[in-house]
Amino acid sequence: MSLHVFLVRHGESVWHAENRYAGVTDIDLSEHGRAQAAGLASWAGRADLTAVWSSPMRRCRQTAEGSAARAGLPLNLEPRLRELDFGIAEGMTRAEMRERLPGALKAFEADPVGSHFPEGEDPAAVSERYAGFLAGLRAGHQEGRVLVVAHSTAIRLALCRLLGIPLRDYRRVFPYLANCALNELILRDGTPSLLALNQHVTPGVPE
Repeated sequence: MSLHVFLVRHGESVWHAENRYAGVTDIDLSEHGRAQAAGLASWAGRADLTAVWSSPMRRCRQTAEGSAARAGLPLNLEPRLRELDFGIAEGMTRAEMRERLPGALKAFEADPVGSHFPEGEDPAAVSERYAGFLAGLRAGHQEGRVLVVAHSTAIRLALCRLLGIPLRDYRRVFPYLANCALNELILRDGTPSLLALNQHVTPGVPE
């Protein structure tokens, strides 16, 4: 038996254009993000999903609600799917970090796990809570197709943990996750394999 899990980054948020580090800041989707979410919902309606899960943060809930509705499934909210807390860098752009936090930014760029931003969450802890969620998902859904709407940094950390990639390399190995694109895992007998990365679901709607 195998379980297909589609890890999807939420739609574009209102901070996307400025590339602000949202982290645990609870912000909304932009108008374009809502269009991306509608495209994901169209896919979900024909994807034969068996469950839909989401981070409780607004940008994820707003992305996942339409998909759950189109799939005819309840939307399950899971606190463990929240994004990494970026601490003192929360809400800043890279330009603002270079001006206000040059030392912390330099250390973060060299090792984003061992030198994560002060007052922020340990990325290793994020990977552990995602691993715990996925283990429970596997136990509760022996097979099927599950959509999980979450966040860029947390998903990349989870992928590294699952695939045996050093966590400190998450930004290098997975430099970018497109909004509302599919990152598909198959969990077969507890062993994960990555089947797709950044697979777009909506032609004509940029992710």
